[in-house]
Amino acid sequence: MTALHQQFYSRLIAQERRSPLTAETYRVEARHFLEWLAAEGLAPESVDSTGLAKYLDKRRTVDCIDSRSAVKVISVLRSFFRFMVDESIREDNPASILETPRRPLHLPELLSREAVEGILAAVNSETPLGLRDRTIFELIYSAGLRISETVFLNLRDLDMSSSVSPGGGGTARVRGKGSKERLVIFGSAAASWLRRYLAESRPKLTGRIHSPALFIGRSGKRLSRKGIWKNYARYAALAGTSSRLHSLRHSFATELLAGGADLRSVQELLGHSDITTTQIYAHVDVSLLRENHRKFLPRLGQIQRGMEK
Repeated sequence: MTALHQQFYSRLIAQERRSPLTAETYRVEARHFLEWLAAEGLAPESVDSTGLAKYLDKRRTVDCIDSRSAVKVISVLRSFFRFMVDESIREDNPASILETPRRPLHLPELLSREAVEGILAAVNSETPLGLRDRTIFELIYSAGLRISETVFLNLRDLDMSSSVSPGGGGTARVRGKGSKERLVIFGSAAASWLRRYLAESRPKLTGRIHSPALFIGRSGKRLSRKGIWKNYARYAALAGTSSRLHSLRHSFATELLAGGADLRSVQELLGHSDITTTQIYAHVDVSLLRENHRKFLPRLGQIQRGMEK
């Protein structure tokens, strides 16, 4: 089973060209599944759909995974058995008939512009690390980046030349999910912070270490996702909010729609492969309208009830 597990992981990287993060997620889930098979006295070559349903039930009841995680487990199982069929280890894919649970609609957490400004103001940009953090948050908010996309940005990915953005902003080439590349646009404020970071902060953080990475940690090497998350949580707490870093990306998308951008444009900027993923922000926009309706027209409901009487 160990050899089979390693072969599956190698296929994810080499043939399916999954991103390192996705491949690692699939590898871990496949290991959980193979360990469960061994404990149950079952073999991957002969387990049927009934056995897979039993495994899913265990993940739900014992491991307490939600519907979103269950969808991911089923995706891993389908991929794993597709690999076994391609390798002629078995003739069928028992995971192909598993019913995918319907995901509940969870509206993403949003931040008002005032809340974003409060978090940014909590950062002491007069220190090298503070200047770096402020630049990271400004860029994520201005370009709608994922955290992983921000981490893997290199110096060569930036273009802030006047020919690209006469208004003072810039573009960046990022690698999204599935190692897909896209071009993102950021505004003049983010560009201004980037220039200052590159001139004042990054040289002090890198020291004598030569790194292609845009954002550098204390060691002079590429800053980690965990480091960015941890720093943001600290600044958010100082600003009196418990929001997560991904909220900056959500707020970017919602503000675009509220400003009149169409879904297709927002889809391209966010790097969504399916527009249905982007459509959730249309739901958010409606919920904001309802909230503003309730907030700014509190007497409307009373007037309507009076007319009905």
